[in-house]
Amino acid sequence: GRQFATLAILFGFPLPLALAVVISTVRPRLRGAYAALAYLPVIIPPVVAILLWKFAYDPGATGLFNALLAGIGIDPLPWLNSATLAMPAIVLQATWAGAGTSVLIYLAALTAVRPDLYEAAMLDGAGPVRRLIDVTLPAIRDVIVVNIVLTLILTFNYFDIIWVLTKGGPQSATHIFPTKIFET
Repeated sequence: GRQFATLAILFGFPLPLALAVVISTVRPRLRGAYAALAYLPVIIPPVVAILLWKFAYDPGATGLFNALLAGIGIDPLPWLNSATLAMPAIVLQATWAGAGTSVLIYLAALTAVRPDLYEAAMLDGAGPVRRLIDVTLPAIRDVIVVNIVLTLILTFNYFDIIWVLTKGGPQSATHIFPTKIFET
């Protein structure tokens, strides 16, 4: 359970933030469309999304990820049948499932950052990375903290993802507190 929560935060924080930063830089006319695409995983019925991911993780050559690996000459991997690969595979799916909400939260926060702060940083010679570190992140720090807490809380609600994909296995490698309670 702790490994799942840790990995979910490690991936569930920077990836949606990066996506929100990228979306915030596109033309305003297209921003809404990109935000809607980012939110799409949230509105897909969870069981449908989980079954699609289960198909993508299929250990045979028909699974999407193994087909991609075969295309570059790598043997198929037992994504959900390996004690070492199952948890990262589930974290990837959980990150995808929850990223849309985080992206929208970060996009809303980014719109509140005063443009004159960016202008001042550019006049001081700050490039895009320096502006992100010195202007954007401090300006949305409180939103980041709240979103990390929300992401942590949501990791305990991913019973459905884990149960449909692995039922807590293999070798109890993907159990979290709710799946262990359910199994017991």
